[in-house]
Amino acid sequence: MNSNFLNSIGLGTIDIGYILLGMLLMNVVLLLLIIMALIHISRFKKKYQKFMLGKNAGSLEEDIITLYEDNRFMKRSIDKNREDIKELFQRHESAFQKIGLVKYDAFKEMGGRLSFAVALLDGKNDGFIINSVHGSDGCYSYTKKVKDGDSQIALSNEEKVAVERAVNGNEAESI
Repeated sequence: MNSNFLNSIGLGTIDIGYILLGMLLMNVVLLLLIIMALIHISRFKKKYQKFMLGKNAGSLEEDIITLYEDNRFMKRSIDKNREDIKELFQRHESAFQKIGLVKYDAFKEMGGRLSFAVALLDGKNDGFIINSVHGSDGCYSYTKKVKDGDSQIALSNEEKVAVERAVNGNEAESI
C-alpha cells in the first residue's frame, strides 16, 4: 500500500502494519498508565473519605482549631514546667542534701556512744554542725556554722569527721 502522506514525511518505505503495531503498543502502555493512575486515585480517595468520615468543612475546621488550641495549651504547660523545674533546682541547691553523723563516747566513764556530732550541708557544703555531748551530769548541745565545708570556730575531731563524711557522702559511722 502506497501512501502519499508517508512518502512526504520520508516513511513511504515502511510497511503500514509496523506503524499500526507500534500504535497498538503505545495504546497498551497508555492504558496501563491510566489503570495505575486510577489505582492511585482510588487509594487517595479511600484515605480522604476516612479522613473526612462524618465531617464537613465546618466540623473539620473546628477540629483543626481545637487541635491548635490544645497544642498552644501544651506548649504553655511545658514552658511553665520548665520554669518550675528551674525554680525547684535553685531551691534544692540551698536545701540540706548531705548528712554526716558521728556517734562517740564523750567521757570514758560513759558508755553506749550517747554523744553525737551531725553535720547538715547543702550542695555548696554550707550548713551547720550540731554536737550533743552526753555526760553523767547532763546533755549539752552546741552548733557551729559551716561554710564551704569548714568552720570559723575550731572543730573537735568528731565534728571534723562529721563534716568530712557529709562532704564525701559517707553518712553515718561510729568512732
